[in-house]
Amino acid sequence: MKRVVITGQGTINALGHNVAQTQDALREGRCGIGPLDIRDVDRLSIRIGGQVRGYDAEAGFNRQQIALYDRFTQFTLHAAREAIEQSGLTFTDALSLKSGVVLGTAGGGVNTWDENYRSVYEEGKNRVHPFVVPKLMNNAAASHVSMTWNLRGPSFTVATACSSSNHAMGQAFNFIRAGMAPVMVTGGAEAMLCFGGIKAWEGLRVMSKDACRPFSANRNGMVQGEGAAVFVFEELEHARARGAQILAEVIGFAMNSDASDIVMPSMRGAAQAIAGAVADAGVALEDVGYINTHGTGTAANDKTECSAVAEVFGPHADRLMISSTKSMHGHLIGGTGAVELLACIMALRDGIVPPTIGYEEPDPECALDVVPNEAREARVDVALSNSFAFGGLNAVLALRRF
Repeated sequence: MKRVVITGQGTINALGHNVAQTQDALREGRCGIGPLDIRDVDRLSIRIGGQVRGYDAEAGFNRQQIALYDRFTQFTLHAAREAIEQSGLTFTDALSLKSGVVLGTAGGGVNTWDENYRSVYEEGKNRVHPFVVPKLMNNAAASHVSMTWNLRGPSFTVATACSSSNHAMGQAFNFIRAGMAPVMVTGGAEAMLCFGGIKAWEGLRVMSKDACRPFSANRNGMVQGEGAAVFVFEELEHARARGAQILAEVIGFAMNSDASDIVMPSMRGAAQAIAGAVADAGVALEDVGYINTHGTGTAANDKTECSAVAEVFGPHADRLMISSTKSMHGHLIGGTGAVELLACIMALRDGIVPPTIGYEEPDPECALDVVPNEAREARVDVALSNSFAFGGLNAVLALRRF
């Protein structure tokens, strides 16, 4: 099997408009969650989120593009541009024909849905823009990335709720590992922070009104975020041949289904996915130094995930560092695993493990090293990134310091 490395990364999220800004915020334990600035926020009971501040669509796109790109597509293209520029790749000839795009999103063009439902139902208009469908469809971002950078190989979108990005990146990893593509552009995006998006989530009663406090005994729910992160996955020898900078190596992936409940997580399913990723990576349990957890800040998720980690790692669980960066950037639903991979790469490359901020009270059911409130300097050789979605769809990636 081929070895797979990461040669480019890009992002825009509540912590920053690029990777450098985001990783600085992760090091500092800075919170990007704050009051929402959206239409009709006064009609919502949830009024906080990890919103992208200071974003100017016109700085990156012309009027015709903005009319065609939903906010989640704009975020994806913004992040992809940074990642592909860092990789130094130009997709022409055979490389263009074989390289592709796999992206994750749960909601796709939610802003477009919201705007046009409002136009038809509230304002009474009888027509919508002719490009509403191509703007809102979940594969819009993947299609525009492929068209913008001439990527003609396997390209599609994965939608598995909160695991969408990890499932997408896992597929990209497998394509390269199997020799089906030399390069894959992969990651995910989400932009649900609009009236309709928040109102729908309010009904689940899993949202916090004040803060995201993963693993803390007084946690009271998740906080949504928005943004994108995109990576260039590349076959190792292809990267070496052109002298590319290598950020990290992707060494394992596992996915499974709880097959039990549409919203409640399963410890058994999570544990099997974690153990599967470690086995696929071919490393010992003791080699894993850090896990970026799913860590949503809900009572059920956090204790279930900690139990799964303890189940898989046994005595080594007490020596592991785990953290939830959702406490800083919010839960990007389908895009969250992609943004969290930035934290894993930082831990592997820079030896900086990002913290779980907002941690106030120890919880006996989450009695692991959650790196509370302040980042930690530590050598990390192997890191895992966990994603556990509604519907019981789990996806775990394993990375190694290169």
